[in-house]
Amino acid sequence: MNPLRRLAIRLGAQPWLPRYARVIVGMDRAIQWLTRGRLTLLTASGLPELMLTVVGRKTGVHRTTPLLCVPYDGGWLVAGSNWGNPEPPAWVRNLNAVDDAAVRFRGTVTAVSVRIAEGAEREASWAALVETWPNYDLYAERIEREIPVFILMPK
Repeated sequence: MNPLRRLAIRLGAQPWLPRYARVIVGMDRAIQWLTRGRLTLLTASGLPELMLTVVGRKTGVHRTTPLLCVPYDGGWLVAGSNWGNPEPPAWVRNLNAVDDAAVRFRGTVTAVSVRIAEGAEREASWAALVETWPNYDLYAERIEREIPVFILMPK
């Protein structure tokens, strides 16, 4: 395992880390801009990352967010964990309001359909997410809401 991945997982488990989410996401965006999308904080540590672009439900403005993802069945899984914060991230509310979005993964932009995993499909998807990022289980323990799992499939 990539030693940076071990470090990222260890850091991701810290209860104080969510306070620095804006700084970390800002650094990730800066690194992506400087490297023209070839490097991100997550990919440097051997973790898969995508850029999710979804229309804002209130503003109609396209919003792009870097997210840890899991390639899955020809598409991607993402979890609305918000690093274990009680409130879901804004992109979850935006994604709930639309049927489609766009994903940039490894330099390729793909239009995707969006759906929430439920039942047995959610359990299998959750297991795949936790295998990649074990902290999802920790985040789920910290909060009372169920963390939504989104399946993003190419159109």
